[in-house]
Amino acid sequence: MSNKNTLVMKFGGTSVGSPKAFEQTIDIIRQTQKDWSRLVVVISAMSGVTDLLLNSAEDAANGEGNYYLEASKKILDLHNSIINEFIHEAEKKKQIEEEIEQIVEVFINLCQAIKVLGETTPRALDAVASTGERLSVRLLAALLNSRNIAASYVEATQLIITDSQFQYAHPDISATTNQTRLVLNPILDDHVVPIVTGFIGSDRSGAITTLGRGGSDYSAALIAAVLPADEVWIWTDVNGVMSADPRMVPEAVTIDRLSYREVAELAYFGAKVLQPRTIRPVIEAGINLRVCNTFNPSHRGTQIVADNNHDQDGKVKAVTIIRNQQLITIEGRGMLGVPGVAARTFSAVASTGTSVPLITQASSEQSICFAVPTSSTQRVIDSLDDEFQQELIRRDIDRVWATEEVAIITVVGSGMRNTPGIAGKIFSVLGDNKVNVIAIAQGSSEVSISLVVDANDSEKALSSLHQLIC
Repeated sequence: MSNKNTLVMKFGGTSVGSPKAFEQTIDIIRQTQKDWSRLVVVISAMSGVTDLLLNSAEDAANGEGNYYLEASKKILDLHNSIINEFIHEAEKKKQIEEEIEQIVEVFINLCQAIKVLGETTPRALDAVASTGERLSVRLLAALLNSRNIAASYVEATQLIITDSQFQYAHPDISATTNQTRLVLNPILDDHVVPIVTGFIGSDRSGAITTLGRGGSDYSAALIAAVLPADEVWIWTDVNGVMSADPRMVPEAVTIDRLSYREVAELAYFGAKVLQPRTIRPVIEAGINLRVCNTFNPSHRGTQIVADNNHDQDGKVKAVTIIRNQQLITIEGRGMLGVPGVAARTFSAVASTGTSVPLITQASSEQSICFAVPTSSTQRVIDSLDDEFQQELIRRDIDRVWATEEVAIITVVGSGMRNTPGIAGKIFSVLGDNKVNVIAIAQGSSEVSISLVVDANDSEKALSSLHQLIC
């Protein structure tokens, strides 16, 4: 690997969640430095810290006691326990303890202000939520320096410039490129490892913003794309992306390689993998990405590639599940050939704020069927009844109804649509295991087939279909 130049590594909360985890992370950084001349590390907050922070803000807004003071003590104790474990030189120990205390004090002041106002805003929540990452970068940088690994913490507010859509900010790529290169290149040129906050950025006024779900992965992808880096490694607590949820399918294995489209399908249909939005920058930049296990660093993990040209034989790669769904059906002979029914249907669904993971429609145009979370079913039906009130009276639409609870099972693999016999194998396996399929959908992406089954058959279906994985 002597020809390698720049690598970005991102470590999740479990990778910095305990003394053992920190030890592993430090060792990975030390070993990686031997092969890469320029190394950037992006990290999340320690496990559980962000929940403590956000719960504190919510409690303060409700004026219910001083939970934020209890939380601040827990957060201080958690970080100080790591300091006591790793740093023994009195002066260095005092310095990092004071830095941690200052950040926690800012958090306390924010919660006190929220309590006085009796409400919180997206901007205030972003300021509160950023605390965990601001603490973790200081802590890891101090630990690395105590082990003679030159490191410097960097808050991504200096790097990632966003709009002012707090809690789900969108980066300004041009400004982010300029700032990231301006700040990080001098650090990297000095052979120092920048330890960068994941999840956060700042708008043009300097206010802290957050990047939404998967924000730390997104931070790593953005930084890698604009530097640019040669590769990105995402360190987590599993051996890459699994072929199924190992809690439900003990035989699940690590998938060696996935395309961006396959990852998108897996994430959409319930697998706990990288969010497509978060890794889009590196895919578009043609940068290699790998998902690795902090606690098993010798494992190859999963490689994510822009296009799996070498893997188009229709093999099943993974099987995912979305639970707690119901199918809603709109049916009526009066729908035949009437334009706008589908548009009105999903406009009514959208007005309830409900996401629809699966849609099917009969070729006769006499029914539309789609899935929604069980928690939204009645709200969606009420909205549809209002929208189609006149059609229901005239009997152009016979009824709007919902099934009992169902699960969506999705089979994912490149090129399945163009591979003869895949669908047949899927239904044969389910039939052999006496699993009835209620609905089916296949997108034009060619990489997935989704099936709806009764909730009681979901685990049997998942386990049975996993047998198709080669």
